[in-house]
Amino acid sequence: METRWLSPKEREAWLRLIAVAELLPAALDAQLRESAALTHFEYFVLAMLSEALDRTLRMTSLSQRTNASLTRLSHVINRLEKRGLVERFACPEDGRATNARLTSKGWELVVATAPGHVTKVRELAIDPLTPQQISQLIKIGDAILKKLDPEGHFTASPKES
Repeated sequence: METRWLSPKEREAWLRLIAVAELLPAALDAQLRESAALTHFEYFVLAMLSEALDRTLRMTSLSQRTNASLTRLSHVINRLEKRGLVERFACPEDGRATNARLTSKGWELVVATAPGHVTKVRELAIDPLTPQQISQLIKIGDAILKKLDPEGHFTASPKES
């Protein structure tokens, strides 16, 4: 099979995508560490729980939404539990499964942290774009995600689980 090398234009697009994928999480991580002593991933876990029905998700659903292995997620949930932000309990519908629930302290932290986080997201990734570019970014993201996440686990609404 012959390799289909990237054209100069495709290479330019690819390098920019990789730069954004590398730089944006680090910038968001720095803001969250400073404002809430959370990593970007920890905040993402809390945010997914905050949007779920009863602020609760099965660990397997939470791992899909955050694109984390159950092992990685379990370590993060342990840290968040120690801070009193999350609690784990047996799933009432299936005793073999474990649920994670955002505590009231966790909810308060999300509510307090969200404005600064959204301000940083807006500053770095939204405000530099025109409304037309935002629409294009949605379409571009959807096209790529159709290949990366065909079942839509990562982009599903937390209330769907």
